[in-house]
Amino acid sequence: MQTITPFARPLYVMLKPAGAQCNLACSYCYYLDKRRLYADSKSTLMDDELLEEFTRQYIEAQTMNEVLFTWHGGEALLRPLSFFQRALQLQRHYANGRTIDNCLQTNGTLLTDEWCEFLRENNFLVGISIDGPQQFHDAYRHTRSGQPTFSEVMHGIGLLEKHGVQWNAMATVNHQNADHPTEFYQFFKSIGCQYLQFTPIVEPFSRSGTRTPTCRPESVTPRQWGNFLCTLYDEWGKNDVGKIFIQLFDATLSNWVGIAPGICSLSATCGHAAVMEFNGDVYACDHFVLPEYRLGNIRRQTLTSMLYGERQTTFGRMKRDSLPRQCRECPWLFACHGECPKNRFAYDRYGHPGLNYLCEGYRQFFEHVANDMDEMAREVKGKIAHK
Repeated sequence: MQTITPFARPLYVMLKPAGAQCNLACSYCYYLDKRRLYADSKSTLMDDELLEEFTRQYIEAQTMNEVLFTWHGGEALLRPLSFFQRALQLQRHYANGRTIDNCLQTNGTLLTDEWCEFLRENNFLVGISIDGPQQFHDAYRHTRSGQPTFSEVMHGIGLLEKHGVQWNAMATVNHQNADHPTEFYQFFKSIGCQYLQFTPIVEPFSRSGTRTPTCRPESVTPRQWGNFLCTLYDEWGKNDVGKIFIQLFDATLSNWVGIAPGICSLSATCGHAAVMEFNGDVYACDHFVLPEYRLGNIRRQTLTSMLYGERQTTFGRMKRDSLPRQCRECPWLFACHGECPKNRFAYDRYGHPGLNYLCEGYRQFFEHVANDMDEMAREVKGKIAHK
């Protein structure tokens, strides 16, 4: 098996400058529990020394001229503005001629005029977590005391618009909103959002030990997911192709064309995006921040040794190598590659473990869009051939 070399792909790490700390307590959040990993830590805030060490290593390790810093959480804006001002100073200091970009994921409730002016001046791309209209958003996205957050998020979006900050929406598809795809989609159109990411909520009670897995009540069902995607695609296809960009549809087309998709869940292998916690611990993936997937700590190992080492390479191959028989026989394998390994806790029709819980929904979607994707793929390949 060929080993991935440092020149095979860009090195990408998602930063958690405040760890798993968040000012909200969304019902389905998979990351809040990560606080237990560091229950003995006096602070979960990244210090300046570690920020500088990461910035230096991260930029020096890149094999391309463009370098992307991604700030995530928890809630990244729990760090003060001064922290990000210092981060940009360090980026400029170590850039060595490279182009530096920044993107930040936030729940939007802590945005202010001062924050938005800073984000615009420094060309940040901001991802806003919002789950559609108020009745759907407030069902699961609330404060620690159980208060709704929709109004605060919309206020934050208004500030981003006021200051001309680039932003996109990251929405979860969950048990509450999955049955209302048209209303869901029209809401995002109504607030002027052109770039949409939809993430299915799948949180099992147990990932092993049962052939009939059950999930937490916030989770979308496989049938809901399939119906949601098909209806959403039809609604988008009426008037918005080329005007509104839905990440999952773009990634599906990429796989139809035969090029790497823009999201890891539909990629053939994993291991392309790691996570660094507030204390320098590096993990294989945002969804595998678990002791067994800890690669090391940047204070003791280099990013390149961790992310291009055998453990991460093995983790990346696991997605492809652990496919059950039903997946290997599936005509749509090229389109989903078994989707995210975190969702592979069902059994296939042969009784083998490792089938993706959402398989039925994805299969319904791929069958629904196959003719359109075939046609679009031919057009894209034709354009590539004439370049």
